[in-house]
Amino acid sequence: MFGKQLRLFKLMGFEVKVDLSWVIIAVLIAWSLSSGFFPARFRNYPAQTYWIMGFVGAIGLFISIIAHEFSHSLAARKYGLPIKGITLFLFGGVAEMGEEPKTAKAEFMMAIVGPISSIMIGMVCYIFYYFGLKAGVPYPVTGVIYYLAMINGVLAGFNMLPAFPLDGGRVLRSILWHFKGDLKWATRIASGIGSFFGLFLILVGVFDVITGNFVSGMWSFLIGLFLKKAAENSYQQMITHRALEGESLRRFMTVDPVTVSPSTTIGQLVEDYVYKHHFKMYPVVDRNQLVGCITTHQVREIPRDQWPYKTVGEVAVTCEMGNTIGPDADVNQALSQMLKNNSSRIMVVDKGRLLGIIALKDLMEFLSLKIELES
Repeated sequence: MFGKQLRLFKLMGFEVKVDLSWVIIAVLIAWSLSSGFFPARFRNYPAQTYWIMGFVGAIGLFISIIAHEFSHSLAARKYGLPIKGITLFLFGGVAEMGEEPKTAKAEFMMAIVGPISSIMIGMVCYIFYYFGLKAGVPYPVTGVIYYLAMINGVLAGFNMLPAFPLDGGRVLRSILWHFKGDLKWATRIASGIGSFFGLFLILVGVFDVITGNFVSGMWSFLIGLFLKKAAENSYQQMITHRALEGESLRRFMTVDPVTVSPSTTIGQLVEDYVYKHHFKMYPVVDRNQLVGCITTHQVREIPRDQWPYKTVGEVAVTCEMGNTIGPDADVNQALSQMLKNNSSRIMVVDKGRLLGIIALKDLMEFLSLKIELES
Protein backbone atom coordinates (compact mmCIF):
# COMPACT_ATOMS: atom_id res chain seq x y z
CA MET A 1 0.00 0.00 0.00
CA PHE A 2 2.83 2.36 0.81
CA GLY A 3 5.74 3.91 -1.05
CA LYS A 4 8.75 5.65 0.44
CA GLN A 5 8.23 6.45 4.13
CA LEU A 6 9.79 8.87 6.59
CA ARG A 7 9.95 8.05 10.30
CA LEU A 8 8.68 10.96 12.41
CA PHE A 9 8.65 9.86 16.05
CA LYS A 10 7.75 7.10 18.48
CA LEU A 11 4.98 7.50 21.07
CA MET A 12 3.63 4.95 23.57
CA GLY A 13 5.53 2.21 21.75
CA PHE A 14 4.03 3.06 18.33
CA GLU A 15 6.28 4.28 15.52
CA VAL A 16 4.70 7.08 13.50
CA LYS A 17 5.75 7.38 9.85
CA VAL A 18 4.57 9.44 6.93
CA ASP A 19 4.33 8.26 3.35
CA LEU A 20 5.57 10.81 0.80
CA SER A 21 2.13 10.72 -0.83
CA TRP A 22 0.70 12.34 2.31
CA VAL A 23 3.16 15.22 2.04
CA ILE A 24 1.80 15.97 -1.44
CA ILE A 25 -1.79 15.79 -0.20
CA ALA A 26 -0.95 18.01 2.80
CA VAL A 27 0.32 20.72 0.44
CA LEU A 28 -2.85 20.37 -1.66
CA ILE A 29 -4.98 20.64 1.49
CA ALA A 30 -3.14 23.79 2.59
CA TRP A 31 -3.61 25.26 -0.90
CA SER A 32 -7.34 24.40 -0.94
CA LEU A 33 -7.88 25.96 2.47
CA SER A 34 -5.89 29.12 1.76
CA SER A 35 -7.35 29.74 -1.70
CA GLY A 36 -10.92 28.54 -1.23
CA PHE A 37 -12.28 27.57 2.17
CA PHE A 38 -10.95 30.37 4.40
CA PRO A 39 -11.31 33.30 1.92
CA ALA A 40 -14.94 32.29 1.30
CA ARG A 41 -15.81 32.35 5.01
CA PHE A 42 -13.50 35.01 6.42
CA ARG A 43 -13.26 37.91 4.00
CA ASN A 44 -10.91 40.87 3.60
CA TYR A 45 -7.74 39.36 5.06
CA PRO A 46 -4.33 39.47 3.35
CA ALA A 47 -3.29 36.48 1.24
CA GLN A 48 -0.46 35.79 3.71
CA THR A 49 -3.00 35.34 6.51
CA TYR A 50 -4.96 32.81 4.46
CA TRP A 51 -1.78 30.85 3.71
CA ILE A 52 -0.88 30.75 7.41
CA MET A 53 -4.41 29.60 8.23
CA GLY A 54 -4.15 26.95 5.50
CA PHE A 55 -0.88 25.48 6.77
CA VAL A 56 -2.00 25.56 10.41
CA GLY A 57 -5.24 23.85 9.36
CA ALA A 58 -3.26 21.15 7.50
CA ILE A 59 -1.09 20.59 10.60
CA GLY A 60 -4.22 20.34 12.75
CA LEU A 61 -5.63 17.76 10.35
CA PHE A 62 -2.33 15.87 10.60
CA ILE A 63 -2.62 15.76 14.41
CA SER A 64 -6.29 14.75 14.22
CA ILE A 65 -5.49 11.79 11.95
CA ILE A 66 -2.69 10.65 14.26
CA ALA A 67 -5.10 10.78 17.23
CA HIS A 68 -7.66 8.82 15.20
CA GLU A 69 -5.14 6.09 14.36
CA PHE A 70 -3.76 6.01 17.91
CA SER A 71 -7.23 5.12 19.15
CA HIS A 72 -7.26 2.15 16.74
CA SER A 73 -3.77 1.13 17.90
CA LEU A 74 -4.64 1.28 21.60
CA ALA A 75 -7.79 -0.79 21.01
CA ALA A 76 -5.75 -3.33 19.03
CA ARG A 77 -3.22 -3.56 21.84
CA LYS A 78 -6.04 -4.19 24.32
CA TYR A 79 -7.19 -7.17 22.23
CA GLY A 80 -3.67 -8.56 21.94
CA LEU A 81 -3.01 -7.64 18.32
CA PRO A 82 0.51 -6.46 17.41
CA ILE A 83 0.69 -3.00 15.84
CA LYS A 84 3.84 -2.34 13.82
CA GLY A 85 3.25 1.40 13.67
CA ILE A 86 1.11 4.18 12.27
CA THR A 87 1.66 5.49 8.75
CA LEU A 88 0.08 8.62 7.32
CA PHE A 89 -0.56 8.16 3.62
CA LEU A 90 -2.53 9.59 0.72
CA PHE A 91 -5.96 10.44 2.28
CA GLY A 92 -5.49 9.56 5.92
CA GLY A 93 -3.60 7.06 7.96
CA VAL A 94 -3.49 3.43 8.92
CA ALA A 95 -2.52 1.47 12.02
CA GLU A 96 -0.35 -1.32 10.63
CA MET A 97 -1.67 -4.52 12.24
CA GLY A 98 0.60 -7.55 12.27
CA GLU A 99 -2.43 -9.82 11.91
CA GLU A 100 -6.19 -9.76 11.47
CA PRO A 101 -8.51 -9.54 14.53
CA LYS A 102 -9.29 -12.93 16.01
CA THR A 103 -12.97 -12.25 16.71
CA ALA A 104 -15.81 -10.16 15.33
CA LYS A 105 -16.03 -8.32 18.67
CA ALA A 106 -12.36 -7.30 18.48
CA GLU A 107 -12.88 -6.07 14.90
CA PHE A 108 -15.95 -4.05 15.92
CA MET A 109 -14.30 -2.39 18.93
CA MET A 110 -11.12 -1.54 17.02
CA ALA A 111 -13.09 0.00 14.17
CA ILE A 112 -15.60 2.01 16.17
CA VAL A 113 -13.11 3.82 18.42
CA GLY A 114 -11.67 5.76 15.46
CA PRO A 115 -14.83 7.68 14.54
CA ILE A 116 -15.63 8.14 18.24
CA SER A 117 -12.23 9.78 18.79
CA SER A 118 -12.78 12.08 15.78
CA ILE A 119 -16.21 13.09 17.12
CA MET A 120 -14.70 13.90 20.52
CA ILE A 121 -11.91 15.98 18.94
CA GLY A 122 -14.49 17.81 16.83
CA MET A 123 -16.63 18.57 19.89
CA VAL A 124 -13.65 19.91 21.85
CA CYS A 125 -12.63 22.12 18.91
CA TYR A 126 -16.18 23.44 18.57
CA ILE A 127 -16.28 24.33 22.28
CA PHE A 128 -13.03 26.27 21.87
CA TYR A 129 -14.43 27.94 18.75
CA TYR A 130 -17.66 28.95 20.52
CA PHE A 131 -16.01 30.42 23.59
CA GLY A 132 -13.25 31.94 21.43
CA LEU A 133 -15.88 33.97 19.60
CA LYS A 134 -17.38 35.07 22.93
CA ALA A 135 -13.94 36.12 24.19
CA GLY A 136 -13.12 38.12 21.05
CA VAL A 137 -10.35 35.87 19.79
CA PRO A 138 -9.31 37.02 16.26
CA TYR A 139 -11.27 35.42 13.44
CA PRO A 140 -8.21 33.85 11.74
CA VAL A 141 -7.62 31.84 14.95
CA THR A 142 -11.24 30.85 15.53
CA GLY A 143 -11.56 30.15 11.81
CA VAL A 144 -8.88 27.45 11.98
CA ILE A 145 -10.48 25.98 15.11
CA TYR A 146 -13.85 25.95 13.35
CA TYR A 147 -12.28 24.13 10.40
CA LEU A 148 -10.80 21.49 12.73
CA ALA A 149 -14.18 21.00 14.43
CA MET A 150 -15.84 20.60 11.05
CA ILE A 151 -13.18 18.38 9.45
CA ASN A 152 -13.14 15.98 12.41
CA GLY A 153 -16.91 15.67 12.07
CA VAL A 154 -16.45 14.97 8.37
CA LEU A 155 -13.73 12.41 9.14
CA ALA A 156 -16.02 10.63 11.59
CA GLY A 157 -18.95 10.65 9.15
CA PHE A 158 -16.89 9.59 6.12
CA ASN A 159 -15.12 6.81 8.04
CA MET A 160 -18.45 5.42 9.22
CA LEU A 161 -19.65 4.79 5.66
CA PRO A 162 -20.14 1.01 5.34
CA ALA A 163 -17.41 0.76 2.71
CA PHE A 164 -14.42 -1.45 3.52
CA PRO A 165 -11.63 -0.66 4.41
CA LEU A 166 -13.13 2.44 6.05
CA ASP A 167 -14.02 2.06 9.72
CA GLY A 168 -17.70 1.74 8.85
CA GLY A 169 -16.83 -1.04 6.44
CA ARG A 170 -14.93 -2.81 9.19
CA VAL A 171 -17.94 -2.41 11.50
CA LEU A 172 -20.13 -3.92 8.76
CA ARG A 173 -17.65 -6.76 8.28
CA SER A 174 -17.62 -7.49 12.01
CA ILE A 175 -21.45 -7.67 12.08
CA LEU A 176 -21.59 -9.96 9.02
CA TRP A 177 -18.76 -12.06 10.46
CA HIS A 178 -20.57 -12.35 13.81
CA PHE A 179 -23.85 -13.56 12.30
CA LYS A 180 -22.48 -15.93 9.62
CA GLY A 181 -19.13 -16.90 11.16
CA ASP A 182 -17.34 -16.58 7.81
CA LEU A 183 -14.65 -13.88 7.66
CA LYS A 184 -13.88 -14.46 3.99
CA TRP A 185 -17.54 -14.00 2.98
CA ALA A 186 -17.92 -10.95 5.22
CA THR A 187 -14.78 -9.37 3.74
CA ARG A 188 -15.98 -10.02 0.18
CA ILE A 189 -19.31 -8.28 0.85
CA ALA A 190 -17.77 -5.30 2.69
CA SER A 191 -15.01 -4.91 0.08
CA GLY A 192 -17.57 -5.06 -2.74
CA ILE A 193 -19.51 -2.20 -1.17
CA GLY A 194 -16.25 -0.26 -0.72
CA SER A 195 -15.32 -0.76 -4.36
CA PHE A 196 -18.80 0.31 -5.53
CA PHE A 197 -18.71 3.45 -3.36
CA GLY A 198 -15.24 4.31 -4.70
CA LEU A 199 -16.58 4.01 -8.26
CA PHE A 200 -19.51 6.25 -7.30
CA LEU A 201 -17.13 8.96 -6.01
CA ILE A 202 -15.08 8.72 -9.22
CA LEU A 203 -18.20 9.36 -11.32
CA VAL A 204 -19.24 12.25 -9.04
CA GLY A 205 -15.77 13.75 -9.44
CA VAL A 206 -15.90 13.49 -13.24
CA PHE A 207 -19.35 15.12 -13.25
CA ASP A 208 -18.15 17.98 -11.01
CA VAL A 209 -15.14 18.66 -13.23
CA ILE A 210 -17.31 18.69 -16.36
CA THR A 211 -19.76 21.13 -14.74
CA GLY A 212 -16.94 23.49 -13.70
CA ASN A 213 -16.43 22.55 -10.03
CA PHE A 214 -12.80 21.54 -10.53
CA VAL A 215 -11.49 21.49 -6.92
CA SER A 216 -14.42 19.50 -5.53
CA GLY A 217 -14.33 17.18 -8.52
CA MET A 218 -10.60 16.58 -8.16
CA TRP A 219 -10.96 15.56 -4.49
CA SER A 220 -13.96 13.29 -5.18
CA PHE A 221 -12.16 11.62 -8.07
CA LEU A 222 -8.90 11.02 -6.15
CA ILE A 223 -10.65 9.80 -2.99
CA GLY A 224 -12.88 7.49 -5.02
CA LEU A 225 -9.93 6.11 -6.96
CA PHE A 226 -8.01 5.46 -3.75
CA LEU A 227 -11.01 3.89 -1.97
CA LYS A 228 -11.81 1.57 -4.87
CA LYS A 229 -8.22 0.36 -5.08
CA ALA A 230 -7.92 -0.01 -1.29
CA ALA A 231 -11.12 -2.08 -1.12
CA GLU A 232 -9.94 -4.44 -3.85
CA ASN A 233 -6.45 -4.74 -2.34
CA SER A 234 -7.84 -5.37 1.16
CA TYR A 235 -9.84 -8.37 -0.05
CA GLN A 236 -6.88 -9.75 -1.97
CA GLN A 237 -4.62 -9.32 1.07
CA MET A 238 -7.10 -11.19 3.25
CA ILE A 239 -7.28 -14.04 0.71
CA THR A 240 -3.48 -14.14 0.56
CA HIS A 241 -3.14 -14.13 4.34
CA ARG A 242 -5.66 -16.96 4.75
CA ALA A 243 -4.04 -19.04 1.99
CA LEU A 244 -0.57 -18.79 3.56
CA GLU A 245 -1.73 -19.06 7.17
CA GLY A 246 -0.11 -21.97 9.00
CA GLU A 247 2.44 -22.68 6.26
CA SER A 248 6.04 -23.22 7.39
CA LEU A 249 8.92 -21.16 6.04
CA ARG A 250 10.87 -24.37 5.51
CA ARG A 251 8.32 -25.46 2.91
CA PHE A 252 9.46 -22.66 0.60
CA MET A 253 13.10 -22.39 1.65
CA THR A 254 15.98 -23.30 -0.63
CA VAL A 255 18.36 -24.90 1.89
CA ASP A 256 21.42 -24.87 -0.37
CA PRO A 257 21.34 -21.31 -1.76
CA VAL A 258 23.89 -19.73 -4.03
CA THR A 259 26.44 -17.90 -1.84
CA VAL A 260 29.82 -16.29 -2.47
CA SER A 261 33.01 -16.30 -0.45
CA PRO A 262 34.61 -13.05 0.75
CA SER A 263 37.75 -13.99 -1.21
CA THR A 264 35.88 -14.13 -4.55
CA THR A 265 36.95 -11.35 -6.90
CA ILE A 266 34.39 -9.03 -8.44
CA GLY A 267 35.31 -10.39 -11.87
CA GLN A 268 34.60 -13.94 -10.70
CA LEU A 269 31.35 -12.81 -9.08
CA VAL A 270 30.12 -11.32 -12.36
CA GLU A 271 31.19 -14.20 -14.62
CA ASP A 272 30.49 -17.20 -12.37
CA TYR A 273 27.48 -15.94 -10.41
CA VAL A 274 25.66 -12.92 -11.87
CA TYR A 275 25.72 -14.06 -15.51
CA LYS A 276 24.99 -17.67 -14.50
CA HIS A 277 22.26 -17.32 -11.85
CA HIS A 278 20.84 -13.87 -12.77
CA PHE A 279 20.28 -12.75 -9.15
CA LYS A 280 20.75 -9.12 -8.15
CA MET A 281 21.82 -9.87 -4.56
CA TYR A 282 24.17 -12.54 -3.20
CA PRO A 283 24.80 -13.50 0.43
CA VAL A 284 28.46 -13.49 1.44
CA VAL A 285 29.19 -16.51 3.66
CA ASP A 286 32.40 -17.36 5.52
CA ARG A 287 32.54 -20.67 7.46
CA ASN A 288 28.74 -21.01 7.51
CA GLN A 289 28.29 -17.49 8.90
CA LEU A 290 26.52 -14.73 6.98
CA VAL A 291 29.03 -11.88 6.93
CA GLY A 292 27.32 -9.54 4.48
CA CYS A 293 25.58 -9.05 1.14
CA ILE A 294 26.67 -7.79 -2.25
CA THR A 295 24.38 -6.49 -4.98
CA THR A 296 24.73 -5.80 -8.67
CA HIS A 297 24.18 -2.13 -7.84
CA GLN A 298 27.36 -2.14 -5.74
CA VAL A 299 29.27 -3.95 -8.48
CA ARG A 300 28.19 -1.31 -11.00
CA GLU A 301 29.83 1.39 -8.85
CA ILE A 302 33.25 -0.32 -9.01
CA PRO A 303 35.52 0.73 -11.91
CA ARG A 304 35.87 -2.09 -14.44
CA ASP A 305 39.68 -2.15 -14.20
CA GLN A 306 39.41 -3.08 -10.47
CA TRP A 307 37.25 -6.16 -11.04
CA PRO A 308 40.16 -8.64 -11.47
CA TYR A 309 41.69 -7.99 -8.03
CA LYS A 310 39.09 -6.32 -5.76
CA THR A 311 37.35 -8.95 -3.62
CA VAL A 312 33.75 -9.36 -2.54
CA GLY A 313 34.83 -9.07 1.11
CA GLU A 314 36.11 -5.54 0.44
CA VAL A 315 32.83 -4.43 -1.11
CA ALA A 316 30.12 -6.36 0.75
CA VAL A 317 28.01 -4.52 3.30
CA THR A 318 25.88 -5.64 6.23
CA CYS A 319 22.66 -7.20 4.99
CA GLU A 320 19.64 -4.96 5.45
CA MET A 321 17.10 -6.02 8.09
CA GLY A 322 14.41 -6.16 5.43
CA ASN A 323 16.38 -8.84 3.54
CA THR A 324 16.57 -11.28 6.47
CA ILE A 325 14.04 -13.12 8.60
CA GLY A 326 14.15 -15.57 11.50
CA PRO A 327 13.32 -19.28 11.03
CA ASP A 328 10.30 -19.07 13.37
CA ALA A 329 8.63 -16.20 11.48
CA ASP A 330 5.32 -16.55 9.69
CA VAL A 331 5.20 -16.95 5.90
CA ASN A 332 2.89 -13.94 5.71
CA GLN A 333 5.56 -11.89 7.46
CA ALA A 334 8.16 -13.01 4.90
CA LEU A 335 5.85 -12.05 2.02
CA SER A 336 5.06 -8.71 3.63
CA GLN A 337 8.77 -7.90 4.03
CA MET A 338 9.55 -8.77 0.43
CA LEU A 339 6.71 -6.67 -0.94
CA LYS A 340 7.51 -3.76 1.36
CA ASN A 341 11.21 -3.74 0.39
CA ASN A 342 10.55 -4.53 -3.28
CA SER A 343 12.76 -7.61 -2.93
CA SER A 344 12.44 -10.88 -4.85
CA ARG A 345 14.29 -12.96 -2.23
CA ILE A 346 14.63 -13.04 1.54
CA MET A 347 17.28 -14.85 3.61
CA VAL A 348 16.36 -17.06 6.57
CA VAL A 349 19.01 -16.46 9.24
CA ASP A 350 19.41 -18.00 12.69
CA LYS A 351 22.07 -16.56 15.04
CA GLY A 352 24.17 -15.33 12.13
CA ARG A 353 23.94 -18.62 10.18
CA LEU A 354 22.29 -18.63 6.77
CA LEU A 355 19.72 -21.45 6.73
CA GLY A 356 18.28 -20.80 3.30
CA ILE A 357 16.59 -18.36 0.93
CA ILE A 358 12.92 -17.89 0.06
CA ALA A 359 12.03 -16.61 -3.40
CA LEU A 360 8.99 -14.43 -4.02
CA LYS A 361 8.35 -16.36 -7.24
CA ASP A 362 7.91 -19.63 -5.30
CA LEU A 363 5.46 -18.02 -2.86
CA MET A 364 3.41 -16.52 -5.69
CA GLU A 365 3.24 -19.81 -7.61
CA PHE A 366 2.13 -21.71 -4.48
CA LEU A 367 -0.41 -19.01 -3.66
CA SER A 368 -1.87 -19.03 -7.17
CA LEU A 369 -2.27 -22.82 -7.17
CA LYS A 370 -3.77 -22.98 -3.68
CA ILE A 371 -6.33 -20.27 -4.39
CA GLU A 372 -7.24 -21.93 -7.70
CA LEU A 373 -7.72 -25.36 -6.09
CA GLU A 374 -9.35 -24.37 -2.81
CA SER A 375 -11.38 -21.24 -3.54
